[in-house]
Amino acid sequence: MKYARPLPNYMVQRYHGWKATTFNDNRTWYKKLAEEGQRPRAFIIACCDSRVHVTSIFGADQGEFFIHRNIANLVPPFTNDGDHHGTSAAVEYAVTALKVAHIVILGHSNCGGVQGCYDMCSGHAPELEEKSSFVGRWMDILRPGYERVLDVPEEQRKDALEKESILISLENLMSFPFVREAVETGKLTLHGLWTDIGDGDLLQYDPETKSFIQV
Repeated sequence: MKYARPLPNYMVQRYHGWKATTFNDNRTWYKKLAEEGQRPRAFIIACCDSRVHVTSIFGADQGEFFIHRNIANLVPPFTNDGDHHGTSAAVEYAVTALKVAHIVILGHSNCGGVQGCYDMCSGHAPELEEKSSFVGRWMDILRPGYERVLDVPEEQRKDALEKESILISLENLMSFPFVREAVETGKLTLHGLWTDIGDGDLLQYDPETKSFIQV
């Protein structure tokens, strides 16, 4: 592949620093992970946003979380069409192979993907309406959420849509037969979280009050 190039120097330097310190100090633990395989307790579905550092937020070690990231932390509804479904494949593997105990949908403030959906649905992003737009077609998953927030005051609508990205993903998870079975038999729990990048707050969805409350 002629287009591949060597890593930028800063990444090479950081790798060597990690290998000489973090890895070297925990060599036995890494060897154990390599030989015994992974047994993560939780599956985290988070946004691709570089500002959301999943393992740092929870102080997680290697091997503790199975993590999947995509635009706006969305889970599509279950379909059996045989097409490529990266997120659906991750869900299947986490539940049926790794048998995780928890699935966490982690949304966040100032989400660019959610902003794109908001702009598209309000008629201000015609480029996302194009059939050829991968982002636009992915954000179609969130269209029902836009309809739900139309009665919210305009200045609060974007924030409300970020929360809807979490709720719709939780709803869509339950459309997967193996997820529903695991939830209904008590083998799996689902959780919806939203974090504020600027102040570090973490909110969780409370089904009793149908709102997001401080963790």
